[in-house]
Amino acid sequence: MTGRPVVAVACSGGRDSVALLHAAIRTARPLGASVVALHVHHGLMADADRWASELARLCERWQVTLRTDHLSGSPRPGDSVEAWARRERYRALAAMARAAGADLVLLGHHLRDQAETVLLQALRGAGPAGLAAMPRTALRDGLTWARPWLARTDAEIDAYVAPLAADVALDPSNADPRFARSRLRRDVMPVLRAAFPEADVALAAVARRAGEARAVLDEVAADDLARIDAGDALPLAAWRTLSPARRGNALRAWLARELAAPVPQTLVERLLAETGDDAPRRWPVDGRLLRSWRGQLGVVAPARASAAPVGAGVRADGVLSLLRCDRYQLPGWPGTLEVFACAQRGVAPHRLAQLVVRARAGGEQFQLQAAGVARSLKKQFQALGIPPEGRDGPLLFDAAGALLFVPGLGVDARAWAAADAPQWGLRWHPPAPAAKAEAC
Repeated sequence: MTGRPVVAVACSGGRDSVALLHAAIRTARPLGASVVALHVHHGLMADADRWASELARLCERWQVTLRTDHLSGSPRPGDSVEAWARRERYRALAAMARAAGADLVLLGHHLRDQAETVLLQALRGAGPAGLAAMPRTALRDGLTWARPWLARTDAEIDAYVAPLAADVALDPSNADPRFARSRLRRDVMPVLRAAFPEADVALAAVARRAGEARAVLDEVAADDLARIDAGDALPLAAWRTLSPARRGNALRAWLARELAAPVPQTLVERLLAETGDDAPRRWPVDGRLLRSWRGQLGVVAPARASAAPVGAGVRADGVLSLLRCDRYQLPGWPGTLEVFACAQRGVAPHRLAQLVVRARAGGEQFQLQAAGVARSLKKQFQALGIPPEGRDGPLLFDAAGALLFVPGLGVDARAWAAADAPQWGLRWHPPAPAAKAEAC
């Protein structure tokens, strides 16, 4: 590593990403930054090896480092090939970017891609979040993902590529009718553009306005969830005092946070219909379990300790160091620990530099409120209505042995940072249980 800023460019070898790579090199080098190309070999196309070889020759010619990841898995029977490839591609890009020391990853999506995405989402019945399509910038997995050419047209990219004399890959899947985007691109968009020449620009405007609407809805949801004191559990009685529209909005935001996954509209509608009282109920969700119990809705799944390898953030001496907002694998625990910036009830970041992870041993005392008293974990779990299957998870202690965090309870009030000080929150995401939870 040279110490210079590193900019990563996701590069398939196609026209758009090759043009973006060249533009990034031309822009970054005078500024003292280095560029690395990231290529994901999906193994799905017959010409994939040739595309990788041509890209390697191009990167050598342009004197830029190329990192390549060959995906080893494959979609499960019945899974969408597109969804699998997209998920694994971003996972591989994130891993390669971190290995290269990059905090910024550039993606080559442009105006046509954005217009197609908006229309596809509309045909799927998406709301503002889906219609917002692809954001120009996004923070995910501790990286900034940017699409600098989201307003660029095909003609502008063609004009840029023409003098480069670069061999670019032509992906035959773009014309494969098995894929929804390919059908849209081949059969629908040419007709739409012929009838409405400004269709791409108009659809991109829809995305921008939907993004604004989504931001407002997110702010309203955050305010509502804070007002009803929704943490790891959603207090149903307080939540039901919201108007129907805000109730659905808050529920969708809470589910997205707790499940750390896209939330199907069918799940939101079912929960809205079936949580009119405080009767205990269960809803299996992708191998996990939603449960209403003692007037609270929570996501529960067993998280017993296992012989998992030491993960990111764990030093060789076994001390855990959480030095940035991200998700961490913990040694001996399936699941992930999320660290995120917050405005209240968080811990000062410096206290997360040296942590010890332990399972419950008995005798631990936890304080829920600043004006409260420390009580046993069992009593605190009972006070919050956390069911027995939601009480497993790793306990975090600081270097001095003080208990900082308990899954289901949060950060110990004695460890809260001052109200006006920077602070980070902690959230435990247990794994899916080994067996599918039964429905009631």
